[in-house]
Amino acid sequence: MKKYLLICLLCLSSSAVAQNVLTDQEKKDGWQLLFDGTSMEHWRNFKKAELSPQWIVKDGAMVKTKGGGDIITKEQYENFDLKLEWKIAEAGNSGIFILANETAADRKIYSRAPEIQLLDNERHADNKPASHRSGSLYDMIAAPAQSQKPAGEWNTLRILFSNRHLQVWQNGVVAVDVKLGSEAWNKALQASKFKNWKGFAEALTGHIGIQEHGADVSLRNIKIKKLPASGK
Repeated sequence: MKKYLLICLLCLSSSAVAQNVLTDQEKKDGWQLLFDGTSMEHWRNFKKAELSPQWIVKDGAMVKTKGGGDIITKEQYENFDLKLEWKIAEAGNSGIFILANETAADRKIYSRAPEIQLLDNERHADNKPASHRSGSLYDMIAAPAQSQKPAGEWNTLRILFSNRHLQVWQNGVVAVDVKLGSEAWNKALQASKFKNWKGFAEALTGHIGIQEHGADVSLRNIKIKKLPASGK
């Protein structure tokens, strides 16, 4: 009987994990929620004032349904620590952009903004290059296979961007570690599709963006901490 009660209590505690909330310590440390589980007030569509109704809240997650379009944070960021969880539908493709802007030169959200890829690595057609799979800096730096999970499973993602140093962890594994403008960055850039894209990744500040690319993508526990120029 005691063993049965213990198992039940463990199941209850596991299913009752609070989502889309900050701890008291996170609040003290300056973290802010970009999604609280009910409202998408911090987001709008790229180059639009409002948010498409095809972006919905379902089961405590932000969910893009077909036709939702690319979205960005209303606020811009220079140095930041971003954490979130994501889940992609079968054969799905999406991405998280940093340094997204809306100038005349930024015709599309991806025109000059680097992207961390979100993908169903097994089923999506764009799965051949390793740098196109989930957690990768798209078409530039490939995330290791041990950082990746199948479609339908929740993934953790952390993007730390401080003084042009981009670090990405997916499911606790280092996926990207490069400084923009460095020799390693320039080498990766020249080998990518972006080598002749004028102004690519040169913005000093920008919006956080989420890509519309067909299949549904779900995101939750999206939180961000602004960092000073020193990165401390």
